[in-house]
Amino acid sequence: MDAALREVGVAPGRGGYRQSLAAARIVFEARSALARFFGLSDSSRLIFTHSATESLNLALTGLVKPGDHVVSTSVEHNALLRPLHLASSRGVEVSFVQADREGLVSERDIERALRPNTRLVALAHCSNVTGTVQPIFEIARVARRQGALLLLDAAQSAGYFPLHMADMGIDLLAAPGHKGLYGPPGTGILALAEGISLEPLMVGGTGGNASSPEQPEELPERFESGTTNTPALAGLKAGLDFLLETGLDQVRAKGKNLLQQLLEGLNATPGVVLYGPAQGERGAAVSFNLEGHDPAALGYLLDSAYDISVRAGLHCAPDVHRTIGSYPAGTVRVSPGFFNTPEDISYFLKALHELQAGKGPAGW
Repeated sequence: MDAALREVGVAPGRGGYRQSLAAARIVFEARSALARFFGLSDSSRLIFTHSATESLNLALTGLVKPGDHVVSTSVEHNALLRPLHLASSRGVEVSFVQADREGLVSERDIERALRPNTRLVALAHCSNVTGTVQPIFEIARVARRQGALLLLDAAQSAGYFPLHMADMGIDLLAAPGHKGLYGPPGTGILALAEGISLEPLMVGGTGGNASSPEQPEELPERFESGTTNTPALAGLKAGLDFLLETGLDQVRAKGKNLLQQLLEGLNATPGVVLYGPAQGERGAAVSFNLEGHDPAALGYLLDSAYDISVRAGLHCAPDVHRTIGSYPAGTVRVSPGFFNTPEDISYFLKALHELQAGKGPAGW
């Protein structure tokens, strides 16, 4: 990122001089690497955005029209839920399939919700609250049989689980750069399978077709108006390089070991109420509550007294908490990552035991 800023420092595609060509090369290499990672054969169909939220807005606003029907679930993040609500106010029919108390959705319930005018099935692959992983292969199959497209919110799964769009039947995939892909904040992607056509969310300068008042049809320029954040995309490419060099299998194996240690410790802690799947595959997000403790107060104590960073509350996903029974207070969410250690998990569990027993540090 530093090199891209200091040594290049210009926008790609805005000139034929060496610095502009170097910037274009950085963006092209990042786009190509990410397209390969997600099983996208045409890298021009990988669109850069500033977040998964923008990607989801582009996908929904650009695809569905009044009279279309969309199927989603009761366990979505506001990044998808609010664009769906906006689409509904504009004449799009939206159905929400109810998940169970662990946050899991049945593909059979998805199938029952489909209609002749269903244009899209839109859902998160993995919950940011419970870590629940949805059966995407099965959901993709039932959507395809009905002729509906599948939009996957991969905010919590990109970089954690293998994602190959063609193999999994994913038509549109939205992901942020700053989570499992190890890129900087303010980066995101929307990947489009062959044959998917969208209206742009924003129009303007693209570096080409300057004489026309019309937005270009060519990808990715059609969806990337304005100045590209080249240093951030250089950082995103470096993050992906790290992930590929380390190996997705190794990253996932370490994550599973940390999660197992964490879940066993939470289950052994008196007064802990644990949410999400009791067994099987799950993502890195673990939500819990401690009886007698407000989640916000507990999160504050863990930060202030132990220097442990957790998130408390509704996690921008109120419907998830309504589904799992933790609304309106929410939960405490702890999310171990690749750079955490077993010692970090032990320290967290020790802190939780002390707070549960009323034996926190002096002054607390």
